[in-house]
Order: sequence, then structure tokens, then C-alpha cells
Amino acid sequence: MSVEIAREAGYDAWLDALEASEGYYLHCDGQALVPPAMTGEAADLEREPLPETGTVESKTVIRVPHPDFGADAPYVIALVEFGPVTLTGRVTGSDPKAVETGLEVEATVLEAETSGKRFVAFCPVGEVSDQ
Repeated sequence: MSVEIAREAGYDAWLDALEASEGYYLHCDGQALVPPAMTGEAADLEREPLPETGTVESKTVIRVPHPDFGADAPYVIALVEFGPVTLTGRVTGSDPKAVETGLEVEATVLEAETSGKRFVAFCPVGEVSDQ
């Protein structure tokens, strides 16, 4: 059994890369992982570029949000498939009623109006988001 380790590239570093349009995932033993990832030997990890677009696979409208996102509600949280990885984030740039499965989106990083905390955001392809 391999020793479990925490990937040195944490979530903030991954958000920085995504924000700079250099998103990536980690490939290890047939699995695709996103930091912070717990996995086997560090030498087994390969950094792969995140596909530029993904497809909404599932979504829900949040009407009663976590306090960090209170001023942002209502908003859509979606599971989006980017090739071998699935990311969770908030869909922006569209009316929540217009977000459907199959929608093609791009991943970015935005800040919550309420808390200023960064989060993964998805913008429909061809649209510009101001949140």
C-alpha cells in the first residue's frame, strides 16, 4: 500500500492557476484529481492542462446561501465535466432559470460579494460574467 500524502500544490495555488487561465488537474494511476488531492506517491502525479470548456452535468439553484455568499443569492451551483475531471462551482453570467444540463461553460475564479472569498465560477461560453 502506498503512503498517503497531501499534494503540496494546495487549493489556493490551484485557484491562482485557474484564474490565470492555466487550470490543471493531476493524473495518477488512471484517476484525475484536483488539488488539494490525497493520493499515492508524489512521483506518480502528472500535471495535465484542464480542458478550456466543460459541460454542465447537474445543477441546483441556491436560494438560502451560506453566509459567505448571502448577497449573491439566488445563484446556480453546478457539477461540470471537464474531460476527465468534474468540478463544482457557481454558474455566473446567466439567469438561474436559463442554466440547463448540457450548457457549455468556461471555468474561472471570482470573489463573493459578501465575503470577498474566491470561488470556482463557470461562465457560459461566449458570455462575459460580472457575477
